[in-house]
Amino acid sequence: MPNTHREPPDYEALRPQAVALRRAGLSRRQIRDRLHVHNNDLLNRLLEGVPVPEWTKRPNAKDDLREKARELRRQGMTYDQIQVELGCSKSSISLWVRDLPKPAPRRTPAEQARLAVRKRWEHELAVRDEERQRRKTTAHNEIGTLTDRELFLVGVGLYWSEGTKSKPHARRETVTFINSDPDMIVLYLAWLGLLGVESERLRFHVMVHENADVAAVEQYWADLVRIDASTLGKTTLKKHNPKTVRKNVGDGYRGCLVVKVLQGADLYQRIEGWWSGMVVEAKRRTT
Repeated sequence: MPNTHREPPDYEALRPQAVALRRAGLSRRQIRDRLHVHNNDLLNRLLEGVPVPEWTKRPNAKDDLREKARELRRQGMTYDQIQVELGCSKSSISLWVRDLPKPAPRRTPAEQARLAVRKRWEHELAVRDEERQRRKTTAHNEIGTLTDRELFLVGVGLYWSEGTKSKPHARRETVTFINSDPDMIVLYLAWLGLLGVESERLRFHVMVHENADVAAVEQYWADLVRIDASTLGKTTLKKHNPKTVRKNVGDGYRGCLVVKVLQGADLYQRIEGWWSGMVVEAKRRTT
């Protein structure tokens, strides 16, 4: 039976031979075949520190092609266009320019026209947004410091437009305010504070659709009015109707907060009187 066991290559014996062959101008392949060394790691060790023969180095013409290919790629040419221009293979081109960004896809005249229209529209929208924001900022600065009387009048109008009101057929003189806008809630509470309504007389509860994150909504409103969520009244859940296409959905949907003032009949009557006085003054200005 033949002996298939091979002795490992003798590095010390092969090193001088490999160095001599390299200095004689042989390539790595020629040295490998001469010494029967088929292990690249060993061949690297044998040739370590020995200069590479000039004839084995890449020709300068190849470097020139590489730089031309990279410049054409920067100009937006495809592999096919570079190949036609330089006459080299796509595989070489791919290797040379793979770190450069891909050129934008070529567009037809119709696509170019649509793109131009869209860019003009986006520019117009940006200009309108800037103008809108500038007007809002100017208006914001025009308010200045809100006096007590100004807050008082604003609060009366706010309540009469958004708060519950007594009807001749259903007399309920209670002060209850319901709104989904947190800023309206903040302003309303500031108005109640101006009127001297103690926080102990306020009761809060949430109204929200049943498919919302109820716990998160309750915590949001509790944080807004600075109370513990456990002190909120029982949440009113609205039945979800799949046939109804609602816009108030998603993470920004928080339902409504109901703010009720206990023992509020006296306050309600005063609000109604304040409102009627404001209406009389408004009518006087129009006559």
